[in-house]
Amino acid sequence: MMRRTITLAAVAGAVVLAAQLPASATSTALLRLRGGLTLEIPSSWRVYGTADRVRVVTGACARPNGGYFQTRCDSFWVMGPKALRTGGEGFRRYDPTQGPYYPASDVVPCATNPKHGQVIGKAIVVGYRDIGVAHRAHYRVWPGRCVSYSDAEQKSTFNQREWYLPKTGILVVDQWATPGLAGILKNATWDG
Repeated sequence: MMRRTITLAAVAGAVVLAAQLPASATSTALLRLRGGLTLEIPSSWRVYGTADRVRVVTGACARPNGGYFQTRCDSFWVMGPKALRTGGEGFRRYDPTQGPYYPASDVVPCATNPKHGQVIGKAIVVGYRDIGVAHRAHYRVWPGRCVSYSDAEQKSTFNQREWYLPKTGILVVDQWATPGLAGILKNATWDG
C-alpha cells in the first residue's frame, strides 16, 4: 500500500508540472544550475551562457549568444553573484529593494523592438515565491514601457519578473512572460 501511495504521489506531481508547462512541451530536460538548483524545462528550450549568466531561449531568437540587452530573443536569464555585482542601474550592485536588474547607465533598446527604448517603473508586485522546497525568493514585477527615442511616446509594454535568492546568489529575470516559468521554478529541486 505504501509503494502504491508513493507512486500515485509521483504521478500526481508529474501531472501538475505538465499542466504548468507550455502546451507544446512534450518532453522535458533537466537544467542544472549553480547552488544545486535544478529546473525541469521543455526539451525544446535551448541554454546558452556561462555559470554566472545563463540564457534559456524559449522561442524565436536571432542572437541567442548576445548580451543581456540583446533584443528580439524570447528567453529568460539566470544570473549568479558576478552578474549581480554590476546588475543595478548605473552598474551598482543589484538590490531588489533599490530597483530592477538593469546593468546599464542609460536607456537601452526595448527587448521586443530595438527601435524603441526601455523604461522600467516602480515594482507593482512585491512579495515572496518558492523556488523548490525550503527556498523562498524575493519576487518583484517591474512594469516596463517601450518608448520612442524621439518623443518618448509609449509604443508597447512588458513586465520584468524577478525571483531573487540572496543566500545562493541566484536571480531569475524574465521580460517575456515565459509560459510555465513560475510553475517550473516552484517545482525546482535542490541537491542536498
